[in-house]
Amino acid sequence: MYSVPEQLVSANKARVETLATFANAAFSGTERLAALNVSAARSLLEDSVLSIRALLAAKDVQDLVSLQNMLAQPATGQAADYSGSVLEIAIQTQAVLSRVVEAQVSEVNKAFSLAVDKTARQIMQMAQANPAATSAVKSAKKAA
Repeated sequence: MYSVPEQLVSANKARVETLATFANAAFSGTERLAALNVSAARSLLEDSVLSIRALLAAKDVQDLVSLQNMLAQPATGQAADYSGSVLEIAIQTQAVLSRVVEAQVSEVNKAFSLAVDKTARQIMQMAQANPAATSAVKSAKKAA
């Protein structure tokens, strides 16, 4: 049988662990997003330098227009890839956080059920230990 202080300490430890899990999931998602952004920025810079070099090497207006059209196509694909990666990071982070919340809800439900069972057992024990009080309560209910 646990005493109240032990239960409080245990509950507080569980809350700290849950908070740490939440924080770790959030930081992990943030780190992945930051790494993606750095990678995207690096790729954008490299592509921009290559594009400028190609545009500077154009010999006439027709080459320039042709290069501009050709250079615009990869950028669209890269933007779609980037958006997909951001979405994937968000979904994975949300999944981790959902699992933590589900575990917490399950733990709270379990603790509540145990408390209700314990209270019911204590009431039954008190009723069995003091039949006079039980009959007085029954009489009061009938009178009401």
